[in-house]
Amino acid sequence: MAKPPESTKTSLQQRLTRRARERWPALSRVEVRFRAQFAYVDGHLPDGEVLPLCRLRYGASASTWGFAIYLASKDGYEDSYLPNGHLAGSPEDALDCACGLYLNDPTTWSDQTPTD
Repeated sequence: MAKPPESTKTSLQQRLTRRARERWPALSRVEVRFRAQFAYVDGHLPDGEVLPLCRLRYGASASTWGFAIYLASKDGYEDSYLPNGHLAGSPEDALDCACGLYLNDPTTWSDQTPTD
């Protein structure tokens, strides 16, 4: 798999930061780290706690990324479905899914309709 170009890395950080400000006020910031084709997304709480949220997999498109949720029970990531039923989607959808779980706000899934 190809690694994302620098412009895509910058764009991803900007998109997730903007979405966190719009939808997730409990987060003080979102941090994105890159390793090979993966982007690891952490949420920072105002008290300094860091929440690993998800891992995104670059697939040659800046708009669609593979999604893996962080599972605290196994201290790792597992490929997962987004609420719309897809294994890949927008970075914002991935952030919403992970934050809905870890910030205990399932309303993020109420407007998602699974698609075929």
